[in-house]
Amino acid sequence: MPGFLRENSWPVVASVVLHGLLAAGLLLTAFISSNQHLPTLQPLPIDAVVVDSKVLHAAQRAQAERAEQEVARARAAAEAKAAANVEERAAKDAKVAAAQQSEAQAQAEAQAQAEAQANAARQAKAANQVKTAETAKAIEDARRAAEARKILDAKQAVAEAKQAAEARQAAEAKQAADAKQAAEAKQAADAKRAADERAKQEREAELRRQLADEEHVSAVESGPLRDRYITLLRNRIQNAWIKPPTATAGVDCMVQVTQVPGGAVTGARVTQCNGDAAVRQSIENAVYRASPLPDPPDPALFERNLVLRFRPNE
Repeated sequence: MPGFLRENSWPVVASVVLHGLLAAGLLLTAFISSNQHLPTLQPLPIDAVVVDSKVLHAAQRAQAERAEQEVARARAAAEAKAAANVEERAAKDAKVAAAQQSEAQAQAEAQAQAEAQANAARQAKAANQVKTAETAKAIEDARRAAEARKILDAKQAVAEAKQAAEARQAAEAKQAADAKQAAEAKQAADAKRAADERAKQEREAELRRQLADEEHVSAVESGPLRDRYITLLRNRIQNAWIKPPTATAGVDCMVQVTQVPGGAVTGARVTQCNGDAAVRQSIENAVYRASPLPDPPDPALFERNLVLRFRPNE
């Protein structure tokens, strides 16, 4: 139904308009007829002649009939004119509707023809596009196949070159590793020989130094420097000694002295002594008061632990 209305819209509209105009014409005619006034009769001049009443009544009836006929003719003419107007309007409307229908039909035919041409053009274009797409696809497929072959050949060439390079690198790496191993072995051997030589030289130098030190110590200890160093220590301790009341003449004691480089006393203990406890304590106190002890004339004479004889009366 909606498709039918779309295809015949102009005829339907024209028919509705025509019927509407006919109904309007009929209504207008009825309205004009109902409102139309009868023509006014003018009294005719009558000569003052005495006539018979019957003749007068007959004349009046004839005049009334003629008036009614005139009114009827006028009404019929008005109705005929209104009907002619309605028919004329209906004819015009029908002509307009027919023209509109023809125009609508022509437009519809033109639109249908245009749509048919457009469809044909679209189909032709689509077919052309399909053909062009197929041709382009064939060309693209051929190009991609060629590129794929080129890529495959290139990959194969790269793989072969890589394999050859890896083999060459492996051979070079093995040769370099062998050379490095040989160099490291030679370097290790040379280093070992050099270390052995240095160690030998150091041992020999240490032996020579020890011999020289021993010879020097022996020479110093057997010489007058040791006696002079011992005398300096004894004098320093005796000068620091405070004689207790219980000390008698002829005090003779042995005292162990511990010192650090620089002469600072870290320990003092009397081992053998002919005096009492007060004498022993006074000697140990004297050793601490004598700190720091004098430096030896020769560093070789320094001893951390010394055993000195304390005889203040000599």
